[in-house]
Amino acid sequence: MKIDVFCEVEKAGITTAGEHQLLKETLAQAQFADACGFDCWWEVEHHTAVEMSYSSAPEVILSAIAQRTRRMRIGHAAVLAPHNFSHPLRIAERAATLDLLSDGRLEMGFARSTIPEWRLFQIPPEVTRDQQEQTMRMVPKMWTEEHFSWESPEFCIRNAPVIPKPYQKPHPPMWQAATSAASFEMAGQLGVGVLGVTLLTPVDAMAGMLASYREAVKTADPVGSFVNNQTGVFTFVHCAETTRQAIENGAAEAAAWYINTITKFFELEEMMRQMEASMSEGADVAGAGRLGLAEAGSATAVATAAPPTSGPLALVARLAHGEEISGEEAYEVLANEGGVIIGDVETCIRKMKDYEAIGTDRLLCFQQVGGLSHESILDSMQLIGEHIIPKFSPK
Repeated sequence: MKIDVFCEVEKAGITTAGEHQLLKETLAQAQFADACGFDCWWEVEHHTAVEMSYSSAPEVILSAIAQRTRRMRIGHAAVLAPHNFSHPLRIAERAATLDLLSDGRLEMGFARSTIPEWRLFQIPPEVTRDQQEQTMRMVPKMWTEEHFSWESPEFCIRNAPVIPKPYQKPHPPMWQAATSAASFEMAGQLGVGVLGVTLLTPVDAMAGMLASYREAVKTADPVGSFVNNQTGVFTFVHCAETTRQAIENGAAEAAAWYINTITKFFELEEMMRQMEASMSEGADVAGAGRLGLAEAGSATAVATAAPPTSGPLALVARLAHGEEISGEEAYEVLANEGGVIIGDVETCIRKMKDYEAIGTDRLLCFQQVGGLSHESILDSMQLIGEHIIPKFSPK
């Protein structure tokens, strides 16, 4: 199992004055991750997410990272594929340029996004799945054909010499970000790697979604020139010399802050209300999914259907109401969650082995989270590089 980094470019409580420093810290963390032996740096794309994510121009940030690193791969996790976000030709051009600038280190992911970003870019939810698939079929052809042509209701492109071409031949590995069983299966059917980017999903539930992906990829109709059958799973990770130090660093509070923040940004409670309304009118869950209402169907979204009285979502609800919660209490609530890895080296290894056991190929460690200091993030990376990466991915 390869150990990667997942990055949102975020900082709790950031103001405009802190944006420059945040980007400088992100570049420094990426350069340090390369030196520590992490295999890939994965960068998201979000818009108007404020403190949750300043990665609204990921290709620019990844280009800067590519120039500061030597061996670590460069992961786009993921470009927002519905057409109002970016024309497929622009996606192909930018990705190929990034692959050239990184000397062929690009891993290229695609995603649908969700309600607030669809609304911002005026994208009807019901078209997002088909538009994502169309983009994923167009882009590798643009990368490999000397003159690209495409006819569909949305596009009429004839003999376009799309340039540049990627450094990797035939093209970079392709991935799909997935948060629901349907999207895991879709990734398998399209013959691309799957990136499970949902937090608080129990490991056994993730195992089931990975199994559905592996079954689907057996009969893939690949969108690209080859099948990429790798699996990646995103999870929060903070390692310290001792578990007490990890708590004092604020790791559990940072994880709880993030869960609360994504619940608000992605409007997960509103998704659940709309999905329940659809079902009460006779629609099935699959039908709701086609409307884009189940795509963020993580444990976070499902659990918001009823007010939680205990566990991580109850913790988040208390934070949302302004309660003061100690680091110890936050840790006690989150320590048993498979998708939250906080503690000393031995604790982190033990919990990571659960992901290895379900066949995860890449563990995407989310480390720059909430109010965690730059120094504590670097310390976590160093411990992982020295003691954990050699356990899972010896060189």
